[in-house]
Amino acid sequence: MSSKVSVKKLIAEIELLEAEATKGISEASDQGELEKLRISFLGKKGRLSSILGGMSNLQGEERPMIGQRANLLKNQFQALLSERVKLLKEEELKKLLAKEKIDVTTPSISIPIGNRHPLISTTEEIVDLFSGLGYRVAEGPEIENDYYNFTALNIPEDHPARDMQDTFYLEDQFLLRTHTSPVQIRYLEKNTPPVRIVSPGRVYRRDAVDATHSPVFHQIEVLAIDQGLDFSHLRGTVMAFLKEFFGDLPVRFRASYFPFTEPSAEVDVKWRGRWLEVMGCGMVDPAVIEGLGLDSQSWSGFAAGLGVERFCMVRHGIDDIRRLYTSDIRFLEQF
Repeated sequence: MSSKVSVKKLIAEIELLEAEATKGISEASDQGELEKLRISFLGKKGRLSSILGGMSNLQGEERPMIGQRANLLKNQFQALLSERVKLLKEEELKKLLAKEKIDVTTPSISIPIGNRHPLISTTEEIVDLFSGLGYRVAEGPEIENDYYNFTALNIPEDHPARDMQDTFYLEDQFLLRTHTSPVQIRYLEKNTPPVRIVSPGRVYRRDAVDATHSPVFHQIEVLAIDQGLDFSHLRGTVMAFLKEFFGDLPVRFRASYFPFTEPSAEVDVKWRGRWLEVMGCGMVDPAVIEGLGLDSQSWSGFAAGLGVERFCMVRHGIDDIRRLYTSDIRFLEQF
């Protein structure tokens, strides 16, 4: 007798679940709500599993009937979910098409105001921060020669560091600059220390295009030459800049190598639970200072370089560098 009661109870629960699920799925307004219903009804700890757990109280010949009914209900749920997802996607597409529909016969009323490109706004913000620290903006040509791009920066012709920067070479020893560091050489040739400059600009390297690399990107070079500068001044400047730009993110310095600075370091910030490299820096190598006709015993300095794209992607949560170059109005309107 108790077994019959259990069968009736399970059937009643299945019928109730069928009615609630059918109503809930048909009224769901988005895919997130559908997913919650799926988990509630069909998940490992869902209501259907709970009902099937009661089959242990049934007689052996009664279990197939409940199991078959439950399987039919499960298949019915899945079909309803798939149909509802398809319908919601169609409705979403219709709304999107209606929103983006353009009537080319409509007379123009006004010209929409353009947005600042995120790379431009990021560059301007970084330059403004260093300008507030007393740095002047200096710029140089994108087409450089071998001397300014390499030799004057302590990278002679046979130096292995040239392999670190895959270069676009042009005719007659000209090339597309691989960094904005040549600007500091050109500036120091015409200006005597003390100097503090920040050099934004476009640079070029033979990088394969992927989510984090582009053959054309933007760098900002920072240079300070004065008497008595040491690594503590470099670290203080970098820390002040990163705190202002990123806020209170943890920062670490790691020993590294660059041919035109000694000692050298790479700087990381902790972002979204992991360390992310954001810039390289170091004390200007005495050989670079002496190559400009300056006394390295009297003058010292530090330099730092950062990629604008990396700072922009971190600031705005952009997952692919290629989005910055697509000229997609829908993307740019977000900034």
